[in-house]
Amino acid sequence: MHFADALDATIAVPAENLDGLAAKIPVAWLEEALECAGVATVRKRRLAVQQVIWLVLGMALMRNRNIEDVVDKLDLALPARTGKPMAQSSISDARQRLGANAVEYLFARSAGHWAGELDPKFLWRGLSLYGVDGTTMAVADTPVNREYFGGQNSGVDKIPSGYPIVRVVALLNLRSRLLADARIGPYATTSELSLTDDLLDSVPDNSLFISDRNFLTFRVLRPLLTKGSNRHFLMRAKKTTAMDPIESLGKNDSLVELPIRAKARKEDPTLGKTWIARAIRYQIPGHEPQFLLTSLLDPKTHPAAELIGLYHERWDLEIGFAEVKTTTLEQRPALRSKLPTTTLQEVWGILLAYNLVRLEMAALAEEADVMPNRISYIAALHLIRDEWLWSALTSPGALPARMRDLRASLSHYILRPRRTERVYPRAVKNRTKPYPARKSAAAKTKPATGEA
Repeated sequence: MHFADALDATIAVPAENLDGLAAKIPVAWLEEALECAGVATVRKRRLAVQQVIWLVLGMALMRNRNIEDVVDKLDLALPARTGKPMAQSSISDARQRLGANAVEYLFARSAGHWAGELDPKFLWRGLSLYGVDGTTMAVADTPVNREYFGGQNSGVDKIPSGYPIVRVVALLNLRSRLLADARIGPYATTSELSLTDDLLDSVPDNSLFISDRNFLTFRVLRPLLTKGSNRHFLMRAKKTTAMDPIESLGKNDSLVELPIRAKARKEDPTLGKTWIARAIRYQIPGHEPQFLLTSLLDPKTHPAAELIGLYHERWDLEIGFAEVKTTTLEQRPALRSKLPTTTLQEVWGILLAYNLVRLEMAALAEEADVMPNRISYIAALHLIRDEWLWSALTSPGALPARMRDLRASLSHYILRPRRTERVYPRAVKNRTKPYPARKSAAAKTKPATGEA
């Protein structure tokens, strides 16, 4: 039986007995994704578009295997009359037929559902906690990828980066660590703020939006506070942030008045010249004093000490990015896909695969009565990889029992409680670079100037 058939059959198992990954992605979502992307087809192909979605997930979860091996190990392709494995060109054609939109839709459909489903379990004083931040990934260095995605240019000679770069901005539930939404774009033509503009509508009502000071701008705060219901923010002030105290709320806690830039008032004449926020001053040993700004103005209902602790949960975003880039991608220098469309498809598949691992970890954390951040991501990833390979070789009826065995094994990978007494001031090491930087083709062909 083929892997996708096994997954479909597993969905028929009663919900109380089902632990497999297939139950997390209903067939209806797959059909919606293909229909919305306009790629659904009844033509019989050796690698159908439905199977390609599982291939994209398999590529993300099994970075140590090449794409042909993923197809073979998951038994995704129909058997050929000759018995030969599927050609790389056929797999590439199938991925291009699927495109990126279907996987993007499937990620968005599932991410919003899963994050919202877990929200009520991890509230803080009635508010769900969300954070936003951006990262980058290097993609395969092909001419079309470099033209579409662009990259960094450094030095006096404007030497281009070794690989083209894709930019990712993600909205994360800070307690479950599930991605609730994300935006992807070329490095050359997008910024973290421009991609965040489209993410703000995904921030749910009755939530606290926690982010770094890079997002402390009226461009982010105004739509966050004026749309939706009971949405608040918590951000660190910049060194250049101008604040005038207007009322003391307690020690190191006060209401402040902040100016609104003329550019923002010109774009929206209804704005006044200032706006009010709450400023909380605090200091961590080994670091300079900092100010937190928030729209939660009542010190009784939202104590300053708790807000200080909540702000540092923002670092779970950085941990999430590390789990994707270091653990899931195994620190590979670049993604595999050589075309912009399949590169975007691959990134959406990586984000969807990350959420699948996180969803299983959340279920395990509930069974073990611990927070999801107490579960080892790398242990969960390795065991889920094993389950995928194992499921391709067995009958679907055995999947629920196997997943229960995996859950029991995962209980051995519960991490110790996080030690909060450790302090590590931010610092970097100088990297030794024994080799000269490779110049671009344009720099190599540039005519020499000056005397010979």
